Amino acid sequence: MPTVDTILKLFSERGDSEYGGEAVTQREHALQCAMLAEEDGASPALISAALLHDIGHLVHALPEDAPDHGVDDEHEELGYRFLTSMFAGDVAEPVRLHVPAKRYLCATDADYMATLSGPSITSLKLQGGPMSAEEVAEFAAGPFADDAVRLRRWDDLAKVRDLRTPSLEHFEPYLRAALRD
Repeated sequence: MPTVDTILKLFSERGDSEYGGEAVTQREHALQCAMLAEEDGASPALISAALLHDIGHLVHALPEDAPDHGVDDEHEELGYRFLTSMFAGDVAEPVRLHVPAKRYLCATDADYMATLSGPSITSLKLQGGPMSAEEVAEFAAGPFADDAVRLRRWDDLAKVRDLRTPSLEHFEPYLRAALRD
């Protein structure tokens, strides 16, 4: 079973890998996303989800450029499965839903797609594109939809080269506070 120490080790060993063609590493992206959540007054669970939303990229063995070759790494599902033994739904579900949240926002917010980076548009195509009306209704009715949308918006902003953030250790207490009892 993974532990908080396992997570910290993953970031130590694999966090300096490229974040899908963006100007930041996996670790920089995670820290920026968690910082945005913290600044927004999110709960410890949602700050943890923000930090861990892309952990699936750190646990699979696919090459960094898999999307460029038409491969969806399904990192949201991998991350969800990795996290569910440690965290309840308030952490794991926003992680699982952050990709559907992108699809949802593309379908419901006319200006949203224009804010996406090139790599995010590439992955959107692999992830199914904007949701249908039926998918929108189903997503919006889910108990973690609002948290997933908040996480998605932080995710989209967390791609700033050389942005100063708190350290990974700064967010460790949030992870420990969000653990299952």
